[in-house]
Amino acid sequence: MIPLSWYMALATVLFCIGVAGFLTRRNIIVMLLSLELMLNGVNLNLVAMSYFMDSLRGHVFTLFVITVAACEAAVGLGIVICLFRSRRTVRNDNIVELRG
Repeated sequence: MIPLSWYMALATVLFCIGVAGFLTRRNIIVMLLSLELMLNGVNLNLVAMSYFMDSLRGHVFTLFVITVAACEAAVGLGIVICLFRSRRTVRNDNIVELRG
């Protein structure tokens, strides 16, 4: 059986890659993907802890996080499409205001 520390290490690596991508990239789509990577690291941590503690609470909470992440991705991509149609760019340093 794989020890808990390996799951925690993998979740930490996923979260750190997501944070690095979110802070260093200027493309909004890449920033959304980095945010999803951070959420996947958190989900892995929740599921691993739930499995090793023999509880279903982490699994249930992970389902809620996945649902919220899907809604966040849909709304975020909708906003990105609207911004691209009006400004012809998806870089966040070129967008200083959200009014049309």
